[in-house]
Amino acid sequence: MAITAKMVSDLRAKTGCGMMECKKALTEANGDFDEAVKVLRERGLAVAGKKAERIAAEGVVDIMVSDDGKTAAMIEVNAETDFVAKNESFKEFVRGILKTILDKKPANIEELLPLQYLDTDFTVEGKVKDMIFTIGENMNIRRFVIVEGTFSTYIHGKGSTGVIIGFDADEAATSNAGFADFAKNVALQVAAMPVLYLNKESVPEKDIAEEKEILMTQIKNDPANAKKPEQIIEKMVTGRINKFYEKNCLTEQAYVKDDSMTVGKYVEAAAKEFGGKIALNGFWCFEKGEGLEKREDDFAGEIARLTGKAE
Repeated sequence: MAITAKMVSDLRAKTGCGMMECKKALTEANGDFDEAVKVLRERGLAVAGKKAERIAAEGVVDIMVSDDGKTAAMIEVNAETDFVAKNESFKEFVRGILKTILDKKPANIEELLPLQYLDTDFTVEGKVKDMIFTIGENMNIRRFVIVEGTFSTYIHGKGSTGVIIGFDADEAATSNAGFADFAKNVALQVAAMPVLYLNKESVPEKDIAEEKEILMTQIKNDPANAKKPEQIIEKMVTGRINKFYEKNCLTEQAYVKDDSMTVGKYVEAAAKEFGGKIALNGFWCFEKGEGLEKREDDFAGEIARLTGKAE
């Protein structure tokens, strides 16, 4: 069967693959459009496998809230380059995963991957591999979280950082016109200031013991403290532990919009103003590529290879 330019164009429009790949697939499928799509998908799985070892530390963090406003899902999906992360088809792909998460509520990535991706023939895992083939970069669903109840969300830098804050709040507080702005301010706090724990009570005992040991060693190693009694050194450690709380606990941090109060005091003030009860019950913060090895491109070497001037 003769393969026409329109057939190639239609297949390219559906799959996003290159013209030559589409023509080869149609030829192999003897002009059968659906079979050609299948051929490209099958090749996509092979290509995805070859690209799986390539570093994917760019990408996007995104958040979606259910239609009833009672559930939020946040996800980090990585790609190799920032250019792809800004691609509209990539962003739509990520939104599709979020819709699947909100609909099916998987417990983890292992449960997410076999789920049907929207109303397609793909599983989520299959869609990832299809995107790898179509776009030509390694991609990876790194992590996601589902939060239910009363919350506030914030995305910074077009997907560089995402935050969800969970609240225990009564109707008197949540129905107040100022609650949404208050909740958003707490989310902004987490995006702006690195934080490890919700409050003092949530810091594990082993972390406190380790910090005290480090502080004790630092103080004793300072010649100026050589003659100080043990009880004085212990008081110095206690003072520095308080500084540890102020830096690492959300409720103890100085509120970024008014550093005369802590975040905890800001929450108390808002509850009083709204005539209700408010408490923070959790926070989740994803920073794109956090802790991942970054890709380093040798542009000079690439140009040399393309021009045939490489040594």
